[in-house]
Amino acid sequence: MLQPIIIALDFESKENVQAFLTPFEGEQLFLKVGMELFYQEGPELIRILKEQGHAIFLDLKLHDIPNTVHKAMAGLAKLDVDLVNVHAMGGIEMMERAVQGLEEGSRSHRPKCIAVTQLTSSSKKMMNEEILIPGSIEHSVSNLAENAQSAGLDGVVCSPLEVPLIKEDCGSDFLSVTPGIRLLSDEKNDQTRVTTPGKAKELGSDHIVVGRTITRSNNPVRTYRNIQNEWGITYETTGR
Repeated sequence: MLQPIIIALDFESKENVQAFLTPFEGEQLFLKVGMELFYQEGPELIRILKEQGHAIFLDLKLHDIPNTVHKAMAGLAKLDVDLVNVHAMGGIEMMERAVQGLEEGSRSHRPKCIAVTQLTSSSKKMMNEEILIPGSIEHSVSNLAENAQSAGLDGVVCSPLEVPLIKEDCGSDFLSVTPGIRLLSDEKNDQTRVTTPGKAKELGSDHIVVGRTITRSNNPVRTYRNIQNEWGITYETTGR
């Protein structure tokens, strides 16, 4: 079973990644590789991390015409990652084709596929006035989540604050992967819709994505353990 806590590797090189992971040696983590890191290091980094036993969320947020996304996902599936994503605003056909590509490219199990709804940096003002989507953030997120479910996706990326609405609309088995996680002592930085690990679990999040809180900590392992504890996980249950 995949760990509920996903560590976002906010680094620019595999050397920085390995330096960060050294104190966790022997522990199987759930790691997010995003655009910055993947565009610098490519598939070789994924191979290294998988050989070390880590689960991988490849966070590239594909958003293009359906045929392009289909072919891209068929290629990404060969990396044997555990979770990938698309932008829900690409539409139902694009999301359907993403799943088809993953099924065609997978060597064994198909990676789970989730859709980004509204980024946690989005505000109602930005959504309404800049990209001209009317209504509330919640209404937009709910609509996009229902589209993702119709397309056969496994879940969505959303703010923890929107999880109860998504679970109500799409069912408890529809995954909610939630960034925007901060400890009470953290700054919000560029995210506006944020909450704590404990509150995210209370709201029903299946996975939380935590980056700078851990990666910029003076003691990343201790901070990770604190987040595990807040979630209700003891170190003994994760094992080395």
